[in-house]
Amino acid sequence: MGHKVVAFDISVIRGLWETRVKKHRAWQKKEAERLERSALEKIKEEWNLVSECRRRGVPQAAYCRDGFVDTGVRLLDKLERNSLLRQSLPSKGRDKGSSKFVFELSGEHWTELPDALKEQTHLKEWHINHTRIEALPAYVRLFQAMRILDLPKNQISHLPAEIGCLKNLKELNVSFNHLKSIPPELGECENLEKLDCSGNLELTELPFELSNLKQVTFVDLSANKFSSVPICVLRMSSLQWLDISNNSLSDLPQDIDRRMKENTEEGAAESD
Repeated sequence: MGHKVVAFDISVIRGLWETRVKKHRAWQKKEAERLERSALEKIKEEWNLVSECRRRGVPQAAYCRDGFVDTGVRLLDKLERNSLLRQSLPSKGRDKGSSKFVFELSGEHWTELPDALKEQTHLKEWHINHTRIEALPAYVRLFQAMRILDLPKNQISHLPAEIGCLKNLKELNVSFNHLKSIPPELGECENLEKLDCSGNLELTELPFELSNLKQVTFVDLSANKFSSVPICVLRMSSLQWLDISNNSLSDLPQDIDRRMKENTEEGAAESD
């Protein structure tokens, strides 16, 4: 009985495997490209989120978890909703028409002002409190309509010289910050009426240039380290209220009553 011999065409088998290998390699290449595109899209998404959060002044802790950017928190959507809510609910005591000229910021998570603020030069009032902001930006000079700078209980240690560009400023409240000096350029704010520097603890003097503030009626210098009444204060001709309690006063000008009276009379004469 004879044996059957099965013969195979090796070239056919080789061609079949080569085809399979080519398909597998093509699939691997496409998969690698897909993963790369996915990674790039994720990196782009993360970068866009970080960039937008920085522009709005959102603290890093709000969008980072254990060193990684968390794009799943829908943070920008929340910010947008909160922004719309603030716009629809004007602050108490302020009508809806005037609220669009008012900027408000509060909370210890704020360490700097949002970048978008510099574009809102129509604003007339800033109310910033209980933050960790340490300085005002030089671009404050762009806010020529500014009437009120209300900045109590922050971490401000420096006021920029550009504050002197605010010719329409009427109220400046920098109480309970970390100021050690006041820029002489503040004396150029000729329409200033109220100045509150109380509770800075390390403030020891005011620049003589503040003598030019002839419209000031109220000055609070309490809880600082003044050893005497600043000469510039005695020359503010419209001054009606001065609080210099809780300082390190060692003496008062002997003629302080006379000088204050003369200033009052001088202010009255100028108003006539």
